[in-house]
Amino acid sequence: MATNKFFKSLLLTLTIAITSFGFGVQESSAYPVFAQQNYSNPRAANGKLACANCHLNQKAIEIEAPQAVLPNSVFEVEIKVPYDTSLQQIGANGKKADLNVGGILILPNGFKLAPKNQIPAEVKAKNKGVFISPYSTEFDNILVVGPIAGKTHQELVFPVIAPDPEKNSDIKYLTYPFYAGGNRGRGQVYPTGEKSNVNVFGATQAGQISDIKVADNGETTVAITGSNGSTSSQTVPSGLSLVVKKGDVVKADQALNADPNVGGFGQEESEIVLQNPLRIVGYLAFCFSILLTQITLVLKKKQFEKVQAAELNF
Repeated sequence: MATNKFFKSLLLTLTIAITSFGFGVQESSAYPVFAQQNYSNPRAANGKLACANCHLNQKAIEIEAPQAVLPNSVFEVEIKVPYDTSLQQIGANGKKADLNVGGILILPNGFKLAPKNQIPAEVKAKNKGVFISPYSTEFDNILVVGPIAGKTHQELVFPVIAPDPEKNSDIKYLTYPFYAGGNRGRGQVYPTGEKSNVNVFGATQAGQISDIKVADNGETTVAITGSNGSTSSQTVPSGLSLVVKKGDVVKADQALNADPNVGGFGQEESEIVLQNPLRIVGYLAFCFSILLTQITLVLKKKQFEKVQAAELNF
């Protein structure tokens, strides 16, 4: 047990290091390792993926994968995360930044990330600069990637190797479901439950805005005086645009800033068939036998017609 925990911690550390230094992404709140640390299994019983707990907006994604694969074969699963590349998000430092993307792929048991020496050259070219890692030592059939630059990686390609039922008795030739998720932009909630600065901040009470102060770090403090004379304040992080001004009357929880979120998370599911090669051989043999039978019948018919014609002429 201690050994497993050590290797899991080591894997998470390497993921953070490679992601940070490999891509130079500042929005650390988007790291999938936060989900890895807080959820032993990223898919809940109701089908919801863990990423949706922090990325609250819903955005569509697309999955492209083969319908059937052969044992021990390498194939691609592609998650498309489209968005308008002209959009920018609020970074953790309050400044505008390009959107990052990330993805998660939950494969059937036995399916896993293909070894480097078996990945085709064209797939390696597509994934240049992209680091894909298993979710944990326990779930090597779950793959995560990101955050990476969204402008150049709206199509996340996962090279996967299929299991071989001849080598693993737990694997059967069946149709298996698999699940995928993809997000663009930073999350609205940190794993600790706190709001990030990619949020709408509401008034703490109903009343009139009595003061607005901007700190040196860019944060804005909005003071609200209620009808009973009590004053409360709400801090709006730097980089957000206020939609209220001093003297305005607001209701409790009324938005004080414009919604800065331009991203979101989406998830889809599909199916893949682990095909038995003998079935394909049997199907081809069946098709060949039908073709041969049809040809034989045609030739026999023509032969019969010739005999019949000769008898009539006689």
